[in-house]
Amino acid sequence: MAPAFRFSIVSNVIALAIGASAASAYLTSFPDASQSLADYISAICTTRTSGAPLAAETPFLAENVSAMTKMMIDMGIRPSGDVDFDFVAMMAPHHQGAIEMAQAELRYGHNETLLRLAQEIIVTQQQEIAAMRLALGEPLPPMAAAPDQPISLSATATEQISNP
Repeated sequence: MAPAFRFSIVSNVIALAIGASAASAYLTSFPDASQSLADYISAICTTRTSGAPLAAETPFLAENVSAMTKMMIDMGIRPSGDVDFDFVAMMAPHHQGAIEMAQAELRYGHNETLLRLAQEIIVTQQQEIAAMRLALGEPLPPMAAAPDQPISLSATATEQISNP
């Protein structure tokens, strides 16, 4: 479970994520000083315009709430004084959140166009994380397969990845 954040931290994150006027509206609606970021994300991601989420939606919504909560927490860095490093430190979790949301679409979605797009999102976001880390001289993240596609690399491909 994500750690609880004090209200002032939540308000700053909300303002950055959705804009000052939307944040003000949210904060007026939820004045509880112990409101956590996870609670906020869960509230906005599981509230339907027409009643409770459908049972079939629940696992998908739970995965998305988890991915977005982790993403928002991981994006909250302490500035290092190095803009490039800080950019990557914030963007890598942002991209990882997109990967995790796309993986949830692959597990629960049905629309062929969106399933294909989710696969493309996973590939491109992984490539961008790798490119950012390489630009800073950082090690590459471990490879991760989409839920419906196991990794199967030839020996040559593995060598090329290990020894670019």
